[in-house]
Amino acid sequence: MRGSVDEDLRQARILLERTGSARTGLLAPEISASWTRCLEAGLDPHRPVPLEEIDDAGLQVARERADLARRLAVAEMQALYNQIAGSNFLIAFADPDGILLDTIADQSFRAAARTANIRPGTLWTEGRCGTNALGTVGATGRALTVHGGEHFFTRHGSLTCTAAPIFGPDRTLVGVLDASSHCGTRQPHTRALVGMAATQVENGLFRHAHHGDLVIAFHSRGEYLHTLSAGLLALAPDGTVLGANPQAAFLLQGLPALPGRHFDDLFRTRFSTVLDRGFSPEQQRLEDRVGSVMIATIETAPCRKALPGIAVSSATKCRMPARMARATPLPRAAFVADDPAVRAVLRQVAAGAARGLPILVRGETGTGKEQLARYAHEASGREGAFVPVNCAALSDTLIEAELFGHAEGAFTGARRGGARGLVCEADGGSLFLDEIGDMPMALQAVLLRLLDDWMVRPVGGGRSRQVDVLLIAATNAPLEQSVQAGRFRADLYYRLAAVDVRVPPLRAREDFAAIAGHLLASIAPGCRLQPCALERLQHLAWPGNIRELRNMLVRLTLTEPDRPLDAEAIEALLQAGPAAARPLPDEAERIPAPGRTPTLRDAVRNRIASAYRDTGGNLSETARRLGVSRNTIYRAIGKSANATTR
Repeated sequence: MRGSVDEDLRQARILLERTGSARTGLLAPEISASWTRCLEAGLDPHRPVPLEEIDDAGLQVARERADLARRLAVAEMQALYNQIAGSNFLIAFADPDGILLDTIADQSFRAAARTANIRPGTLWTEGRCGTNALGTVGATGRALTVHGGEHFFTRHGSLTCTAAPIFGPDRTLVGVLDASSHCGTRQPHTRALVGMAATQVENGLFRHAHHGDLVIAFHSRGEYLHTLSAGLLALAPDGTVLGANPQAAFLLQGLPALPGRHFDDLFRTRFSTVLDRGFSPEQQRLEDRVGSVMIATIETAPCRKALPGIAVSSATKCRMPARMARATPLPRAAFVADDPAVRAVLRQVAAGAARGLPILVRGETGTGKEQLARYAHEASGREGAFVPVNCAALSDTLIEAELFGHAEGAFTGARRGGARGLVCEADGGSLFLDEIGDMPMALQAVLLRLLDDWMVRPVGGGRSRQVDVLLIAATNAPLEQSVQAGRFRADLYYRLAAVDVRVPPLRAREDFAAIAGHLLASIAPGCRLQPCALERLQHLAWPGNIRELRNMLVRLTLTEPDRPLDAEAIEALLQAGPAAARPLPDEAERIPAPGRTPTLRDAVRNRIASAYRDTGGNLSETARRLGVSRNTIYRAIGKSANATTR
């Protein structure tokens, strides 16, 4: 069969190059139609048109224009690369105009990519570059594989290219995802993988467009509820349909899943019944208007004011996982996670970790970002170590050596025999970069290169080695503002935020009582909170979040660890001053040891510790108030514990 197809293609090329015609019977219909369009556009298969390219400024404008779709696509490109790495591939994303915005290539394919000028800024429209998967999909809006001689121009005949369109929620084309390889190394499953990646991006766009609406995921089989096969339906507070993804229309078999129709037009299960069941990751049973049974769950819900009948946190818009590739049981969290928003974050993190995607964890100080990072490591199933790194605590001059290792004699004070570096220690496991917003610009460029190929080269020489690391970053700083201010690289930000989650603050969580009980049980097992005390605690602001709550419970139980805690005990502690209810890192403000005279350095540290306490342990706010760097704050509060022993 292959010989027959190859012979037909050979005959078709002879006719194309000799007579300038596209013989329909010898080619797949989509290839024949493309050749015909190329001939009608005046293209000559013997004379390729010079590749058009835009300058850096134009490329930046194009990238900004496609911002959201590009961010989602780059994350999927990285996932695709991880799946097919080593198979001589290049993965590319282009905008609707055919401008190549981003590429990720195997080392083995980079020479071929340079030869073919496959690089960001080049234009790959069908009308200029002839039949090619990226350009032809952009012209037709249909997924396609173009193999070898099926390319209109012979110069691309050594390549096999597979591309899939990406449509926005309004079904307009927003981009094209492409995977290219040498003909001899093409993989039969590539088209399915590219199509799945495109669908992931489309679902991400749908969820983003309806992030403030009620979004329901459904499928006829519960095990497919969190896969690409699930339908997504966006609804207004009154049940009016705002949007549906293509899979929703497919599952509803012609029922009017159109904007403006009502939920009750599609399902026998009333919309009010769905709301009465409340916001929960638990599955619900729905019956559509033709009698088919669907399993559903509410993925996203607006605030309680918008949906009076739905039980969600009034301070949170809850998002369920947008990137889960398959339905897998979640590992049990080692911390309290009874809040719907937190459960949604866990699912999203678990799905991203299982696929090896970079994860960015945001949240105020003390919300448990490192605990979530450890949960991601467990969910990934990796057998390597979990290696935490506080970027704010590393020396600006040695941070690269700390991360990537160093050769012997690389710098003054270098360890004899050199050092592996933290990234290599995390090989096969997870690297947690806390306070990522404090990473120096120079190192950001190095980290970006690491994310491209995961090759580590020690400072001062030595052989490079490839590592397999799940990267998790965390910050309580607004990275978008840092990008705008030029303090953080935009390209690194987009790479780190493949899975972007936010841990809700303690004051917004619905499981406050469970958290307080869990902490108290670990601090003083014989102690308990009376209802009046719990109610008083729930009304505090908690700028230091869970860390601050733990500190207060510790202080409350210091004198009588077995006595029930009442509201009076809490009031007495609050009246003792702000310090009683604020977290202090390592008891940062200390009295000098006997016999030691306070120094100017002690005074500086005490002032920093006081400001740190007054901001609830917020490094950024403390640095802003004092007019110093975050590193200075961290060093002061970190070293203070040793001050009394000198």
